[in-house]
Amino acid sequence: MGAVSIQEVSKRFKKDDGSEFTALLDISLEIAADEFVSFVGPSGCGKTTLLRIIAGLDHATEGKVFVDSTEIMNPGPLVGMVFQEYSLFPWLNVIDNIAFGPKMRGISKNARHSDALKYVELVGLAGFERSYPYELSGGMRQRVAIARALANNPDLLIMDEPFGALDAQTRNMMQRELLDIWEKQKKTILFVTHSVDEAIFLSDRIVVLARSPGRISEMVPVSIKRPRDRTNQEFASLRRKVLDMIENQV
Repeated sequence: MGAVSIQEVSKRFKKDDGSEFTALLDISLEIAADEFVSFVGPSGCGKTTLLRIIAGLDHATEGKVFVDSTEIMNPGPLVGMVFQEYSLFPWLNVIDNIAFGPKMRGISKNARHSDALKYVELVGLAGFERSYPYELSGGMRQRVAIARALANNPDLLIMDEPFGALDAQTRNMMQRELLDIWEKQKKTILFVTHSVDEAIFLSDRIVVLARSPGRISEMVPVSIKRPRDRTNQEFASLRRKVLDMIENQV
C-alpha cells in the first residue's frame, strides 16, 4: 500500500496585480508502494507546493493525485506529514502528542496509548513518554513528530525538510534512524530536501525539479547499496551529477 500517481498536476497563483504565477507545470510521476523518493531543486521550484497538493493541504489548478487509487482532495488518514517546525502541541506530553490523531478518530484511550507506546519505542524515546516538547532536544522533538504521523498508520508519509533545522551531527543521526523506521514500517516516503547528500543517502530515487515554472527536469535512480558511505567514490560521483543538474536549473 502507498502507491502514488501524480497526473498532469499544475498549480497557478493569483498575484496582487491580477496576473497569474505558474508554480507547477504538468507534473506527472508514478511512485511505487514502499518507495523512498526525494525531491530536490533550486529555491522556488515548487517542491513544498507539490507535497502540499499530494497531502491534500492545497489543490492543483489542473491534474489529479491518487494514493492507492483514492483521489486526494483534502487531508486524510491515507497521508501523514512531517514538517521542519515539528508542529507539536506544547501543552501535551510525548505520549499524548503521538496519540492525538487516534484520539481525533475516536480510538479508545487504552488502545491509542498502547499503540503510542509502540511508536515511542520505535523512535527511541522510551523513558520520555511524560516529557513535554520544551524539555526535549530538536532531534527528539522531530522523533515525536515522526511517531505522531506514523500513529495514524498512513500509507504515505510526506516529509518537508524535516531535518533542516538540526545541527549536522543530529541530522545524520536522524537520517539513519529514519531509514531504520522506513525499513521496519515499509511506508512510502516522499521527502523534500535542499541537501543532495541527504537525498542520496536516503532515497531510492531523486526527482530534480526545475523552476519558472516548477516541473520535473530529471529523475535519478540511486542504486548504491545500503548502508551508504558518503565518502566513497560512487556516492561522490552521484553527488556531483545531481548538483550539476540543479545548477543547470538556476
